[in-house]
Amino acid sequence: MEKSSYAPGTPSWVDIGSPDPAATVAFYGALFGWTAEEGPPEAGGYRMALLNGKPVAGIGPAMNPGPPHWATYVAVTDADATTAKVTAAGGQVLVPPMDVMDVGRMAVFLDNVGAAFSIWQAKEFAGAVVVNEPGAFCWNELATRDVDKAIEFYPAVFGWDHKTSEMGPMRYTEWILDGASIAGMMPMPDMVPAQVPPHWMVYFAVEDCDATLAQATGLGATAMFGPIDIPIGRFAGLQDPQGAAFAVIALSGRGM
Repeated sequence: MEKSSYAPGTPSWVDIGSPDPAATVAFYGALFGWTAEEGPPEAGGYRMALLNGKPVAGIGPAMNPGPPHWATYVAVTDADATTAKVTAAGGQVLVPPMDVMDVGRMAVFLDNVGAAFSIWQAKEFAGAVVVNEPGAFCWNELATRDVDKAIEFYPAVFGWDHKTSEMGPMRYTEWILDGASIAGMMPMPDMVPAQVPPHWMVYFAVEDCDATLAQATGLGATAMFGPIDIPIGRFAGLQDPQGAAFAVIALSGRGM
């Protein structure tokens, strides 16, 4: 699916800050068929990952200590106004609103229980051109130790509704915007070490979950869980060779 714009409140972009951007480009290029296009000097080494020549994700140098991670960006119309909503709802500002050349305006936050997320106010660049296709991101999911607090926070910031369903022994929440599911949330599994903070996970669509899992581990990734079958498809979690977590899913048809 190709996109030229995103409704406010919709995840619109994903990127990763890597301690070795060239290695990260090589890994995801081999896994998903991406090519990478480096930006101008003022972009500081940030690369646009392209699928069939169209933007799907960003890869840049690590800006902070600690393990790399995939960041989820939510589209907004006014980054400064959203920042005020974040702080009013109990979140913290990590990176205050800043212009990214002439392409947009961004900010980075922690929600009210410590999960990092970003926002994107589009100017020349709306976000990922290709989504929900093999090699592109198709879902963004919050894992948190306090579901109730998240349900207070994100609707106050983005106007999201929510729907919670039983999924086996777990309760799964879909974030709803204008009647459509645009992201998810799950309780942090008990086996996750306490030092792992709440976080947003990025899912990439693939044709074959098992084949992608095998290919990824052959390229140096570490399998974290799965493959697991769910009604909408078959998915697995991985850490790339630099340590960033992500998930892959072969969608069964109706998609996410």
